[in-house]
Amino acid sequence: MEIIRYAELKAQPWRNGGGVTRELARHPRAATGQDGAWDWRVSIAEVSKAGDFSSFPGMDRVITVIDGELMLLSVDGAEHPLEKYRPFRFSGDADSAGALPTGDIRDLNLITRRGAFKGYTSIIELSKKRAHPVFEGQLGILLQGQAAVSPGTADAGAPVPGEAGGGEPPEAGRVELNRYDAVVGSDTATPEILGRGFLAVVSIDPVSDGG
Repeated sequence: MEIIRYAELKAQPWRNGGGVTRELARHPRAATGQDGAWDWRVSIAEVSKAGDFSSFPGMDRVITVIDGELMLLSVDGAEHPLEKYRPFRFSGDADSAGALPTGDIRDLNLITRRGAFKGYTSIIELSKKRAHPVFEGQLGILLQGQAAVSPGTADAGAPVPGEAGGGEPPEAGRVELNRYDAVVGSDTATPEILGRGFLAVVSIDPVSDGG
């Protein structure tokens, strides 16, 4: 079970001085640089000043405000108000910029190479009774609240520990998550997250040769 601790990630200042980015994951891992040497990247940015976004030719982007109230995103001249927890998809080729009418924000960024991978971001509310699994090709990122992750053992549809017929949840193997920590998904002993709050589930699917 792999956990990426947000507190251990290095902040990378933006070239325009408008914020910093902390990278959670990328593929391939050995790729370097911020200008698309990788095929996909997941990161969290702290935005403190309005300004232009970096261009990512040949990439698709999904951006989600995860802290703060609102960002006004301009994409090729069209303005889009991005509210908290509402993912928005746009092209990395576009001329884009962000404004902050209500103050600083923090956003979750997913960037994928067009034609190679397709990325999705979903925001879900966690439950203390039913664990949320994180599968291969996914990251589960705690946005708010309190939660813990444990290696899953139950088959799909089996009683979840703590529910009727499921017994008491086992403490062994359970790891507490801090805000913005990310759980790397797996189809073997699939990690399961229990708690109270909100989780971002980032899914990255390879695009088949046929489509």
